[in-house]
Amino acid sequence: MAEMDTSSSGGKGKHQGTKSKKQSTRVDMTPMVDLGFLLITFFMLTTTMSKPKTMDLIMPKDTKDEKEQNKVKESTALTILLGKKDRVYYYEGLAQDPNASANPEFFKATTFANTGGIRDVIIKKRDEVAQLRNSKGEPEDVVIIIKADNDATYKDFVDILDEMAINRIQRYATVDISDQDKTWIQQTETANGGGSK
Repeated sequence: MAEMDTSSSGGKGKHQGTKSKKQSTRVDMTPMVDLGFLLITFFMLTTTMSKPKTMDLIMPKDTKDEKEQNKVKESTALTILLGKKDRVYYYEGLAQDPNASANPEFFKATTFANTGGIRDVIIKKRDEVAQLRNSKGEPEDVVIIIKADNDATYKDFVDILDEMAINRIQRYATVDISDQDKTWIQQTETANGGGSK
């Protein structure tokens, strides 16, 4: 540590003048270096590395039959369309029949509101599908198809993915919007006064 040199040549007479003693100090830095390495080692071993923030992606199960790979039942499917001005359109099933919209209750519009919005629609569909049973006697899983229109924003897309996580939807897919879906959106916007509502 620190050393002090207190040696003096005085001491001959009892009451001779007091002389100031020269004291030389030398600081030994070896313990400080040891302490520095100990602190560095401590913080390296106790710190946690930041984990990468990624979104979980659930991939479909592997099947050898190509026809069965992307097969979705109409009864378990809910299709969600993202439009402009935070509008969300949805219909049940896959609507592979272009005449499916003949029923006025088929194509519906909503928003991202906490009550009465798309979350309530997802919860209702999830509960309905959970009551269905497959050939093995197990409850079915709801499958949600997400399609974004050209006018949809990135925020809306992130919001709908958040809804999937909030409602614990295991099976969902994002696919390109079809021309038929665009036509239905335009018809609904026209009927609602240009989609301003």
